[in-house]
Amino acid sequence: MRGEGVYVWDKRGQRYLDFSGSAAVNFIGHGVDEIPAAMAEQARKVEFVHSSQFTTPIAEEYAQELLDFAGDGFSGGAVYFTSGGSEAIETALKLARQYQVEVGESKRHQILSRCQSYHGATLGALSVSGNKRRREIYLPMVREFAHIGIPYCYRCVHDCSDGCRNCGLQYAAELECAIEAAHGSVAAFIFEPVSGATLGAVVPPDGYLQKIAEICRQHGVLLIADEVMTGMGRTGRNFAVEHWGVVPDILVTAKGLSSGYVPLGAVIASKKVVDAIATGSGAFLHGFTYNSHPISVAAGHAVLAFMRKHALIQAADSTCAGSAGHTLARTLETLRDLSTVGDVRGIGLLWAVEFVSDKKSKQPFPAEINFSAKVASTATKRGLLVYAVQGCVDGTVGDHLLIAPPAVITAEEIVWAVQQLRDAAQEVSG
Repeated sequence: MRGEGVYVWDKRGQRYLDFSGSAAVNFIGHGVDEIPAAMAEQARKVEFVHSSQFTTPIAEEYAQELLDFAGDGFSGGAVYFTSGGSEAIETALKLARQYQVEVGESKRHQILSRCQSYHGATLGALSVSGNKRRREIYLPMVREFAHIGIPYCYRCVHDCSDGCRNCGLQYAAELECAIEAAHGSVAAFIFEPVSGATLGAVVPPDGYLQKIAEICRQHGVLLIADEVMTGMGRTGRNFAVEHWGVVPDILVTAKGLSSGYVPLGAVIASKKVVDAIATGSGAFLHGFTYNSHPISVAAGHAVLAFMRKHALIQAADSTCAGSAGHTLARTLETLRDLSTVGDVRGIGLLWAVEFVSDKKSKQPFPAEINFSAKVASTATKRGLLVYAVQGCVDGTVGDHLLIAPPAVITAEEIVWAVQQLRDAAQEVSG
């Protein structure tokens, strides 16, 4: 199997356009020579040292670049490199707990999160996730904390006559109620700025995230932004929180961090969090064997350089006319005329198409039909790869496709891909 640009070929030589970036992972395109070259160069210097004994120049340089990339809110902070998103989330949860202990708030241990969210496959990450199917059989093994509602404007239960601003504030109020109900035991709140695969690229209403951040500050609760999927340019900004001017205490990223060339994740901690530990116990009580793996961080460093050189974050910006993000948004919107398409939503190069059996009532397809998987399978036969998900309505029913192509995709490739998607949906619906 091989890949180049937005395409991958299987062992039979069949070519596919990767319209989902695998799982919203690849952002710079497949087959970029600079990345393996940077990995090989680092491997010739030193392939591995344990982080309890040494650091490396490449890790230090890349960490500073990421702090700068994350913005002024992380000046003086620190970066903790992991081998992927789930590890990074586990790290962030433990970091939030240790911060509270260091500042004399040892009662604070709960991590609040949202329904219909997903934060990873490990047990700690799963405990703060709201993905029903991925959690169900493991529930006896996880520690449960409160999950609050999430703004989902297409299926909002509140009055949305004001463009969802009011309902956003009502959902934010749920967080304050949950914090108060925990009687001073909440350490942090974790959220996806734009919903990932579980709910499907749901963009929050204006005012919602700002209110969430304000509530956390008022109650001494750390704010953790899970940008595993949305970070590193995917939404047309360095990190998605920038769209709403929100600065979290801890920011988690992966996927686009290495664009899939190596397993890599990162936890970016603010100065407030770092200083609490540095002036307290002096050490973060946590670790993995492959923290800051030299070859992995060399790949991440090269990916960031490639993104900047080719202006890929600007390419992902769906508000910029002529960009890949703008073309994708405009072209996907044409699918709304299909009888089975209920909603098209997203931002940048992260979009979802939700299918319904009846547009007027927004009735989802029965779960056993598995409509989105059938559309994805049909699209694959046409040479198009998309990411099928089920359960966006209530964890069981609700079908959508996640669309997240590499930023190097051209307008012609987008038009072709959306046409294949249209044809696939029509074929499945009969």
